[in-house]
Amino acid sequence: MHSGDATVKGTDIEVIEFLRWFSQLPHKRKIFVPGNHDWLFETDTRHARLLLADSNIIYLQDSSVEIDGLKIYGSPWQPRFFEWAFNLNRGPELAEKWKLIPEDIDILITHGPPFGILDLVPRKGWDENTGCEELRKRVEQIAEFGRLKLHVFGHIHCGHGTYEEFGVKFVNSSICDEEYKPTQPPIVVDL
Repeated sequence: MHSGDATVKGTDIEVIEFLRWFSQLPHKRKIFVPGNHDWLFETDTRHARLLLADSNIIYLQDSSVEIDGLKIYGSPWQPRFFEWAFNLNRGPELAEKWKLIPEDIDILITHGPPFGILDLVPRKGWDENTGCEELRKRVEQIAEFGRLKLHVFGHIHCGHGTYEEFGVKFVNSSICDEEYKPTQPPIVVDL
């Protein structure tokens, strides 16, 4: 599972290089949810999907797939962050996107984290939780049904790691550090 920021600016060549690399990994199935750097998937979705057509990658954008009995849903949106891709305003605008997440899923992949979970960004003199409040509310609602086992996301590089709460394992899978260097290891989860 790749939770976004596969590119720096989302250019054609970057997307092609990412798809080539990702599709050649030895894993049987590969799932990709774009992030705020992956512009092509927001600005020219048709073209991006054509590039994906020749790959063995499952692309999720407000959609789901079932694999080996596990229902997986993916969404790229996050609270407005400068003027990057897949930005929406906090509050009702994001809440509408999160309402699309089915209650009967086992795995959720988003680009951004839920508020208060692996989303802490150190600032000069204080720290700030930057995740989405509305996403947290929706994840808590879905967790009440007892099926949600795993929520994978990225976006906040310094939040890399795992955390468990209300029966859900949360994974911030950002492999890049704050300087965009791939210094953090991939995280493997067994379900």
